[in-house]
Amino acid sequence: MSKGLIWATTEDLSRNRGRVLSLYRQLLRRLNTPKLQLNLATRLSKKAELRTIFMLGSEEQSLHNIADLIDTAECALSLIRKGEIPKHIQ
Repeated sequence: MSKGLIWATTEDLSRNRGRVLSLYRQLLRRLNTPKLQLNLATRLSKKAELRTIFMLGSEEQSLHNIADLIDTAECALSLIRKGEIPKHIQ
């Protein structure tokens, strides 16, 4: 990331794209695990939340917001790995 810049360059976006997509796929897979006691409606609702967050995040141009998206996804993934259900994936 470039020092002192708030907006992401094309290089920054391409560098973070793979990581963001990987986190999105991991979260979707983890929501399907039988360890989580989710009914179908709740599972679909959580997937819709994820889809919305990552669709909006894919258009993000701010370095700070991209970093927040990655941190939030990693936090939600760690909760799901522990068998906990994040109340709101924000």
